[in-house]
Amino acid sequence: MSEQVLNTISFAGRAAASNQFKTLYTEGMTLVEETATYLDGSGRAASKVLPRMASVLYAAESMRLTTRLMQMASWLLLQRAVNNGEMSRDQVLSEKNKVRLDNFNVDRNAPGWNDLPESFRDLVDRSLRLQNRVALLDREIYRPSEATKVPDNENSVQAQLNLLRTAFAGN
Repeated sequence: MSEQVLNTISFAGRAAASNQFKTLYTEGMTLVEETATYLDGSGRAASKVLPRMASVLYAAESMRLTTRLMQMASWLLLQRAVNNGEMSRDQVLSEKNKVRLDNFNVDRNAPGWNDLPESFRDLVDRSLRLQNRVALLDREIYRPSEATKVPDNENSVQAQLNLLRTAFAGN
């Protein structure tokens, strides 16, 4: 399938230094704190009474959740540093290579998933939505040619709408 590069206007440069970024940053850091509080408190208590399969899944998913949030927090802190002039774009690019914003998907069909506490599943879902928004902004800022390629058979207006929906999911 061939691809075409769209002639689109990238709003990423402005968005990265805008109120939208500040909102994304606050949302991300708040989710990190909320998750830590949950995992150290009521989540720990809830995990002790789970059936065996769900208990194993909870342990694995809580590690993935924590890793996902730490990767996003790292990205948000790097972007804030470049926005505030504390780091150059080249410094951020060097550090950004250590940050992973993908491959943290969840198998909701895994045995025991439905036995996990609803509040834990909610944190996982919110983290995945936030991860998608951060990953989209990352592609827009640092790999614009990759972010604007769509298959020839996809409507370019629909592609832009999909990007906007992803960027503002959860708002």
